[in-house]
Amino acid sequence: MAEAVDYKVIGTSPIRPDGVDKVTGRAQYGADLNLPNMIYGKVLRSPHAHARIKKVDVSKALAIPGVYAAISGADFPQAAHGEIGGEGGGDVADLAKNVMARDKVLYHGHAVAAVAAGSVQLADAALEAIEVEYEPLPPVLDLDAAMAPDAVLLDENCFTKNLPETPEKPSNIAAVMQLGRGDVEAGFAEADVIVEGEYRIPMAHQGYIEPHACTASVNEGGQTTVWCCTQGHFEFRAMTSKVLNMNIADLKFIASEIGGGFGGKTVLYLEPLAILLSQQSHRPVKMTMSREEVFRATGPTSGTHCKVKVGAKKDGTLTAATAWLAYEAGAFAGAPMGPGAMSIFAPYALENFHIEALDVLVNKPKVAAYRAPGAPQSMHAMECAMDDLARELSMDPIDLRMKNAAEEGTQAPYGPKFPVIGFKACLEAAKQHPHYTRPVPEGAGRGIAAGFWFNVGMQSSAEVHINENGSVVVVEGNPDIGGSRASMSLMAAETLGVAYEQVRTLIGDTESTGFSNVTGGSRTTFATGMAVVQACEDIIAQCKARAAATWGVDEDQVEWEDGQAVPAPGVNADVTPLSLADIAANAARTGGPLLGRASLNAQGAGASFAVNIADVKIDRDTGKVDVLSYTAIQDAGKAIHPAYVEGQMQGGAAQGIGWALNEEYIFDAEGVMENAGFLDYRIPVASDLPMIDTQIIEVPNPSHPYGVRGVGETPIVAPLAVIANAVRDAAGLRIHDLPFSPPRVLEALDKA
Repeated sequence: MAEAVDYKVIGTSPIRPDGVDKVTGRAQYGADLNLPNMIYGKVLRSPHAHARIKKVDVSKALAIPGVYAAISGADFPQAAHGEIGGEGGGDVADLAKNVMARDKVLYHGHAVAAVAAGSVQLADAALEAIEVEYEPLPPVLDLDAAMAPDAVLLDENCFTKNLPETPEKPSNIAAVMQLGRGDVEAGFAEADVIVEGEYRIPMAHQGYIEPHACTASVNEGGQTTVWCCTQGHFEFRAMTSKVLNMNIADLKFIASEIGGGFGGKTVLYLEPLAILLSQQSHRPVKMTMSREEVFRATGPTSGTHCKVKVGAKKDGTLTAATAWLAYEAGAFAGAPMGPGAMSIFAPYALENFHIEALDVLVNKPKVAAYRAPGAPQSMHAMECAMDDLARELSMDPIDLRMKNAAEEGTQAPYGPKFPVIGFKACLEAAKQHPHYTRPVPEGAGRGIAAGFWFNVGMQSSAEVHINENGSVVVVEGNPDIGGSRASMSLMAAETLGVAYEQVRTLIGDTESTGFSNVTGGSRTTFATGMAVVQACEDIIAQCKARAAATWGVDEDQVEWEDGQAVPAPGVNADVTPLSLADIAANAARTGGPLLGRASLNAQGAGASFAVNIADVKIDRDTGKVDVLSYTAIQDAGKAIHPAYVEGQMQGGAAQGIGWALNEEYIFDAEGVMENAGFLDYRIPVASDLPMIDTQIIEVPNPSHPYGVRGVGETPIVAPLAVIANAVRDAAGLRIHDLPFSPPRVLEALDKA
């Protein structure tokens, strides 16, 4: 079991290794690559949210001088149905149709054709020359309307999965998921107080700054290199091979520096198009989305309709709970209903509960992950209900949560019993925090909410190379979106017993390091970090063996302390300790280069909990909500790089506050997004927010050598509910639908 101990470098916050390149402009992002003879690709997108494609003719575009390639759905192989793993995966045929429409367009902005030309301007002109004939169909935009028995169908072959009996008719409900245990009816009968709530949250954008971009180059032998901004280049390679029916050995993917992802860069969009255009033109092809394309054609998070019912005794003991969760999938199945259902009741010890979650097709872009996908929406409903319950019982909202808090041994709603977790520690810290103990500002309201994410492990690989002078190179396969280069270097330095400055971490391409799953789900520091530690332990074993050979002793008579081989206690050897640098310098004479490696399917990802506190004030003349103060408290396990952890907590809070107050996709009656840009889709800026205070709680995860819990997902889960509960306190009434935009708040106040 990992213990809370003092480490030499872990727990420090050195300067981030990518910082200099990023502030000086040297960092190479997706659109920064330029190759000889490179041309530029552009995509023709549907003006309809729902229509049959009768004809696509690219011949006039190809006839334009300087246009080198033009493709449509007809240029793609027929993709067979079948699941492909990964955060951006799903059904292969659906993935292929999302990349390029075939018989139907299913959302405004759906790709219909693509061209490559000598300039961006010429490519735009070529798009205008493409002839497309559509048969418009009624769009299905409302979540509830999509589930109606007489709803227009997006896919006539979609039959709801996971029902007790095979359905006879197709439906826009792609799948149903149910979790539960105990006797719900008996639990509610035992309750003294029951609260119910119904909540709607619209689609929202991840808010990454860098648009999607890639460059593809196909040589004469068919070998293909793709440079792209992605959270998982191995999984992009796998998805591309399936969509294009290519040999995966012919595909090399290189992850560029990434200007934000948050789950939005786990889905394939441009890469197969760039490859086909490069094949046709025999030139490298660069493709970069505009900001408008990002909004109209890439995946937001799901819009939701959630219902929750919770019962409790007079003393606050929860007796039963039910939840009904409907998630918009967008044009193709795959909404994050699973994580939403797993998370909603996870912070609490509940013996009687039932959860039903639905994956619903609508004529909007296919959704993508967004930090703790599905959990902020479902837990918003539960945490609002907990707030209402505390009011009904006249209990302190933290005390109510503490009375029912999950702890070690509590069975999670999704099955396993929790190991050591830090939820109660977060609640205790919140109860004692100055933000909670000081009076609520006059005219303001205060809210409390809990957050949860189960975290994941999955596959990771790492290699550790020792240079001749003892410096260390770590090669891992996860794009750095949250500080993994720093955390890997810290864990390597701690394990090897060397200075942090002696270690450099690199992100390998798909041919230079072993397979690693996507950077997402708060898995990288946990799982890839575990691989790095094991690779370093491999190095240590080699160094001990070489020291033993040098000294003429048995290997078990050598230990590794503070970055050097030393005789074990009691070994009477008149030898000088050998440092990593000493062993590396003599490597040619003792067995050759020092190379450590590890590959694993990591198990034991520790669940992560948070508690947030917020004070807000409402301008009753305009309906504007201002956040006066905000505190985020979260169990990080062991914080490898505390400054990065704090940044993750603050960033998640900022995104969640924006989602709660302003952010939403707005569609007209024809399914056209009306606010496809940052001028109209308003994310928070610095002047919108107070300083977000943080408190890192450290309850080490016993399944990781350094106690790591993933921290990236949990920070966005609580903010929606904490703002909702603060608004409830300030307004004196519950506003059920997000965001709390001035018109919505003003309308609610006027009706009260």
